Amino acid sequence: MIGLLCFVLTVLASPFKSKIRLEAENAALRHQLIVLRRKMPGRIQLANSDRWFFVQLYRWFPPILKVLTIIRPETLVLWHRAGFRSYWRWKSRSLGGRPQIEIELRVLIRRMSVENPLWGAPRIHGELLKLGFELAQSSVAKYMVKRRGPPSVGKISLARTLVLINTASAALSSSGLGGEE
Repeated sequence: MIGLLCFVLTVLASPFKSKIRLEAENAALRHQLIVLRRKMPGRIQLANSDRWFFVQLYRWFPPILKVLTIIRPETLVLWHRAGFRSYWRWKSRSLGGRPQIEIELRVLIRRMSVENPLWGAPRIHGELLKLGFELAQSSVAKYMVKRRGPPSVGKISLARTLVLINTASAALSSSGLGGEE
């Protein structure tokens, strides 16, 4: 009795479904029949093309899950997720390029730049070449510790500051304003 009631409700609701949705349901049902008509003993063997077809129908028409009978809806959703994972795994693969620099060498570059703040990338690059490491100066600059402050702070401005301090202290001491007597 309940089955008959469900059938009557389905028949009454079918004219209100969109034409595209009905065509998708028909395509799913036809494809299920094609799969079932294959002469294979035992369980139904679905080819990758069958899986792809059902996944595409599910992507375009999610309500198609109600029509599928030869596979469980959870299985279809699992196939869809597996395809999504494999696509993004393929998309984020390594495309090659230059080989990465070893971690020990990166640590050495950082340590040299911290211990010698007046050395720039050319000097550290030269020292590493003397030690036998083959890498580009741009790679050394990339892994150096970034300095904070204005870009004029460096070797020259430090030397100028020292000259100005020494000159000012000498001028003050010679004029008698230095406070030392």
